[in-house]
Amino acid sequence: MRIRGGRFIFAAIGGVAALATLSGCSFGAPVAAVPSPSTAPAVSEDPSADALATVTPDGVDAAIADLEASVATAMDATGTPGIAVGVVYQGELLFAEGFGIRNVDSGEPVDPDTVFALASVSKSLSATVVARAIDEGLVTWNTPVSEHLEGFTLSDPYAGSHVTIADMFAHRSGLYEHAGDELEDIGYDRAAILERLRLIPLEPFRAVYHYGNFDITAAGESVARAAREDWAALSERLLYEPLGMTSTSSRFAELEARENRAVGHIQDDGEWIVTPEPRQPDAQSPAGGASSNVTDMTAWMTMLLAAGEHDGQTFVEPASLLPAMSPQMITGPPSAFGGRASTYGYGFNVGTTIGGLVDVNHSGAFALGAGTIVKMLPGAGLGIVVLSNASANGVPEAIAARFADIAQFGAERRDWLALYTSVFERQMAPFGELVGEDPPVDAAPAADLASYAGTYGNDYFGPATVSVVDGELELAVGPTGRWLLEHWSGDEFVFRLTGENGTAGSISTATFDGSTLVLEYFDQHGLGTFTQ
Repeated sequence: MRIRGGRFIFAAIGGVAALATLSGCSFGAPVAAVPSPSTAPAVSEDPSADALATVTPDGVDAAIADLEASVATAMDATGTPGIAVGVVYQGELLFAEGFGIRNVDSGEPVDPDTVFALASVSKSLSATVVARAIDEGLVTWNTPVSEHLEGFTLSDPYAGSHVTIADMFAHRSGLYEHAGDELEDIGYDRAAILERLRLIPLEPFRAVYHYGNFDITAAGESVARAAREDWAALSERLLYEPLGMTSTSSRFAELEARENRAVGHIQDDGEWIVTPEPRQPDAQSPAGGASSNVTDMTAWMTMLLAAGEHDGQTFVEPASLLPAMSPQMITGPPSAFGGRASTYGYGFNVGTTIGGLVDVNHSGAFALGAGTIVKMLPGAGLGIVVLSNASANGVPEAIAARFADIAQFGAERRDWLALYTSVFERQMAPFGELVGEDPPVDAAPAADLASYAGTYGNDYFGPATVSVVDGELELAVGPTGRWLLEHWSGDEFVFRLTGENGTAGSISTATFDGSTLVLEYFDQHGLGTFTQ
C-alpha cells in the first residue's frame, strides 16, 4: 500500500555515525556507533553533505519510488525471506508495503499487517510507555529502580539504591555489556535474572555506557510494579490500545497466536530455514519482547513525530517524552577531528545527521531470526520503519540509509548494503578461542570420566552438573543449558554453543582443574569459575 502526499524537507541520515546499536540481540557486542578510520573518510568527499541538506518534492518521490528496488536488491543479495517497510511524514502515511514471504516452508506473503518480532526496537516502545506512566504520576525518570522493585540492588550498594529508571534506560548503571543475557539463554526467568544482577562487579556508576537488555528490563519492571500491573498489560493500557495498535504486544504467546506473522529464519549450510526453536524473549520483554507490524509502528511514529500529539490531542506530555529522545549518554567519541559523537537517550539512539538534523533511531536484531529498525528525523517530521524475519544481517539499516540518501542527495552516497552486511557479519562471528581449529592429533588422554562428574557451584550461574551418560560427559547449567562435552586434550573438553548467544560454529572450552571447572563462554567477565 502506497499513500502519496506531503511535501517535505529533511536533513541527511548520512555518515556511518548513523550506525545503530544492536539490541535485543544477545549474541554479541553492539555495532559500533561511530566508524573506524578504515570504514569512513575523516573528511567528507562530498562537501555539500556537510551543509544543511534540502529534500525537494522530486527527491521525496524518487526515494519512495526506489524502495521496491532497494528492498529487492537487499533480498537478492542476502536471501532475506520477508521485509515490511513503512514511511510517515507530518502525520501522513506515505508508504506501507510488504515484500517476500513470512515463512519459507508455507510461502505466505508479507503484507503491511504482517506481525514481526521487534527485538530491541522494543526499547523505544518501552521508553514511550514510561513517559506515559510519568504523565500518570506513577514514576519520574529519576525514580530509583529499587523504590518500586523490592529487593533490587547492584554489587555496589550505593549504585543499587540510587540507580534510576533513567540510568537504566541510558545504559549507564555500570553493568557490563549485555549483562544477564547469558542467564536468559540458559533458561532463567526475569525475576531470577534481575535478582542475580547484584552479583556482577560494576564499572564506575554513570561514567560508562554499556548496552544491555536487563538494565532496561529492570527499569520497566519497576515501573510496572509502581502501576501494580505486569509489564505487558501496562504497555497495552498506556500505549498500544489508545493508539489503536491492535497487532502489537509485549507477550510472546500473542505473537505466536497471530495468523499473519513472520516467523524467524536462520541460515543452515547457506540456505534459509525456519528457526527450529524460535526466540522466546518474555524474560526481557521491556527490552526485546515486543512484536508489531508497520501499520501499528507508523501510527506510533506519527505520534512521536508530532511531539506527543495524537488526533489533535496531547497523548504524552513533551516534558515526559523529550528526555527519552534527547542525548543523555555518550556512546562513542568522534573518530576524526570535526566528527560527531554518538549518543543515547532513554531507549533511543540519538545522533546528528550530516545535514545537521537530529536523528533518533533504534535497531533490533535476533540471531534466531529478526532484524528491525525505526529511524526518525523529528525536526523534519519524517520516520521510516523496516522489519525483517531473517537472522540479523544489516538489511533493514541499509534500506533505511539508502532511502534517506536518495531523498536528500538524489542518489545513494555509499554502498550501505555492503557496509551494514559486513558489520553484521562481524557481529555474527562465532565465539571461542578454538573456533576453526581441529582437535590436536597428539592430545593428552583424559582421566577416568567419572573423576570429572559432580556438581560445581557458582553463585551467578547456579550449579554446573557434570554427568557420565552412555560413556560421555554431559554438562548442565541453569534450567535449560545442556551440552555434550567432547574431549580435547588432557583435562580440557569443549562444548558446541547453540541458541541466541551461540552463533553457528561457536565453541567453548570446559577446563577441569581439581575441584574447579572453568567454562570459557561463561567466563567472559570473570564469572565462569565453578567450584566443586
